[in-house]
Amino acid sequence: MAVLLIFLGFLVGAFIISMGGGGGSFYLGILIGIAHLSPSSAAATSLFTALPALVVGTYSHYRTGNMKFSYGNKLLITALPATVIGSLVSGVIPVTLYTWAIAIILFVLGVQTLRKSFKGKPSSNLKPWTVYLFGALSGLMVGIAGLSGGGPVMAGLLLLGLNMPQAAATSSYALIALSIVGLIFHSTQGNIAWQVGLLLMVGSLAGAAIMPRILAHFDPRKVTKILQPVMGILLVLMAIKFVI
Repeated sequence: MAVLLIFLGFLVGAFIISMGGGGGSFYLGILIGIAHLSPSSAAATSLFTALPALVVGTYSHYRTGNMKFSYGNKLLITALPATVIGSLVSGVIPVTLYTWAIAIILFVLGVQTLRKSFKGKPSSNLKPWTVYLFGALSGLMVGIAGLSGGGPVMAGLLLLGLNMPQAAATSSYALIALSIVGLIFHSTQGNIAWQVGLLLMVGSLAGAAIMPRILAHFDPRKVTKILQPVMGILLVLMAIKFVI
C-alpha cells in the first residue's frame, strides 16, 4: 500500500502541476477510494497533501519565468474571501444545490475551453474583470468541498488568453494561499490521516518538482495545443462525476 500511494502521488503531482491545479479531486478519489478515509478526513488530508507539492511546483514554475503575478493577485482578491465564506457555510448549504451548481459551471467552462482549443476563439470573448468571478468560484470549491479549485482558475486564465505554461504557473501560485486557508478550516472539521497523507506527499513532491522543468524545454504553443483540450475534457468529466 505504501509503494502504491507514493507512486500515485508522483503521478498526480506531475500531472496536476502541469495543469495548474492542486489535484484536490484526484487526491480525494485516492484517499476515499483506496485509503478508505471518511469524506471529512479526506478533505483535510487532501489539502495537507497538496500544499507542499504546490509550493515546490510553484517555485519550479517561477524559475521558468511563466508566472503572471498580476493575474494571480486579481484571482486572490475574490478567491480568499470566498474560501473563508465557503468554509463557514459548508455545513449549512444543501449538498445537492452546491453539487449541481458546481457541476454546471465546470461543464460550461470545459466546453468553452474545448471550443477555444479546436476553433482558436479569441480571448476577447471574456472581459478582463471576469478573472474575479473565476477566483470566487475557485475559493468556494476549496472552502465548501476541500477541492483544490484549480479547474475554474485554469479555465479562466486560458480563456483570458494565457498559454498553458503561463496559466499553470499562475494558477499554482494562487492556489497556495487558498490551500492554506482551506486547510486551516477543514483541519478543524476532519482529522488529517498523517501516514497516508505523508506517503502521497512524498510522491507528489517529486512529481511537482520535476514536471515544470520538463515543460520548460518545449514550445509553449505546442504545450498549450496538447494540454488545453485535455484540461477541457477533465473539466467536463469532473462535472459529470459531481452528479453521478
